[in-house]
Amino acid sequence: MNALLGLYDDVVDEQALSRSIDRFRTKGILLPTFAQLADPRQIDPSLTAGISADAAAPANLFRVHWHNDASRTGRVDMPDYLEVPSALTGVEARILIVFGNRFPMIRAHKVLAAYACLAPRVVSGSFDPTHHRAIWPSTGNYARGGVAISRIMGTRGVAVLPEGMSRERFQWLEGWIASPDDVIRTQGTESNVKEIYDACRELARDPDNVVLNQFSEFGNHLIHFHVTGPALEEAFAGSGGGRLAAFVSASGSAGTLGAGDYLKERHGARIVAVEALECPTMLYNGFGEHNIQGIGDKHIPLIHNAMNTDDAVAITDRATDQLFLLFNLEAGRDYLRSHGVDPAGFEHLGLSSIANILAAIQTAKAHELVEGDVIVTVATDGSEMYQSEIEKIRAKDGFNPATTFGRYLLDGETGDFLELGDEGRRRIFNLGYYTWVEQQGIPFADFEARRDLGWWRSLRPLVHRWDEMIGEFNQRTGVTSGSNR
Repeated sequence: MNALLGLYDDVVDEQALSRSIDRFRTKGILLPTFAQLADPRQIDPSLTAGISADAAAPANLFRVHWHNDASRTGRVDMPDYLEVPSALTGVEARILIVFGNRFPMIRAHKVLAAYACLAPRVVSGSFDPTHHRAIWPSTGNYARGGVAISRIMGTRGVAVLPEGMSRERFQWLEGWIASPDDVIRTQGTESNVKEIYDACRELARDPDNVVLNQFSEFGNHLIHFHVTGPALEEAFAGSGGGRLAAFVSASGSAGTLGAGDYLKERHGARIVAVEALECPTMLYNGFGEHNIQGIGDKHIPLIHNAMNTDDAVAITDRATDQLFLLFNLEAGRDYLRSHGVDPAGFEHLGLSSIANILAAIQTAKAHELVEGDVIVTVATDGSEMYQSEIEKIRAKDGFNPATTFGRYLLDGETGDFLELGDEGRRRIFNLGYYTWVEQQGIPFADFEARRDLGWWRSLRPLVHRWDEMIGEFNQRTGVTSGSNR
């Protein structure tokens, strides 16, 4: 099961580990611990000085955290965020959205998940960069993050993603892959995750291919609990405090929802999972196609702690598409200014980021949140990843700033909201059976163990063990911060 879930707590292949150590020594690669990524004040700033944030440089591993500044070359004490103005949201509760496009290489926080999934495999000897290929199934950003981390670690990364994703994703990949064969385009768009899994099943027949499936790799969940959760807590505290009422995040792989587990334990925040109304799997066991890129669906990820999720929200992609135009076209930005809304900062919001804001608004209304209540969410990536979508959206639906503002913000015609309760949680949990037990071969007992919240808590010491293993690995390579450039 460790091979499927990424749950290694000791060395499994000393020979592979020795080859990795030799490779990292030769290439001067030093690995950051997860404790350093959670608290970058532990990282010597000179380590990344003079290194471009977009370079395939080992030093950029030490920028895989939430505390990069807008240039992505310096650090800030508190993660950068936008407080969405009430003139836009129409609710009294404050909504904070923390920027993910501050991360290096890919300008999206999925590079953090990619590092968390590969690093434990390297230091346990279960992944040998001298002959394994890292397979990264995704609807976009995680695959890009995986390719970036693979290249830095001196191994070959393969992106598996739907052919219908934004052109910018493929353009980025073309500049980072070793061969055109390292981008595998599967059928469909966001909702075609099974087609990604099918391609990975074929690739896994070759023992040199290691599939790092973000939907089932628990490193993805754990890194967001240990790193993203505290970062969001810092943003909340620095914003002036109040009551942290909810954490909102599009499901996608469900990794980022792990931050909600942290915030719920620390602050009692509700965990709100978001999906597309055109594919309402959690709300209605539904299916369909949509354009909220970055939240692949039609299934429940194995790493989704469904029994700890409080609400589910479905947002229509008509709203996210049109608001993307409102936030990025000059006519839309002028309209916002004329209605007392400063559009500064909205360029840091990609399509799923806008969905998160709309879901936060729905949450505030559904629970009648008031002044002093705070909702925290994340902007996975920024608008730079979707400029090619602008003309597609205009050609399909047109654009009228006043209509968009009135329909999707003033009137709130954005989607549906469901407070789950125990029955709703069990229903969502049960939906995962068909993907993970019937299709992907997860043993039924291991699938069922995830119902117990204590099982999830039992995973958390793994991160501290991984840090010990990373420290031992770095000692054996002999690489120091001065040579990790």
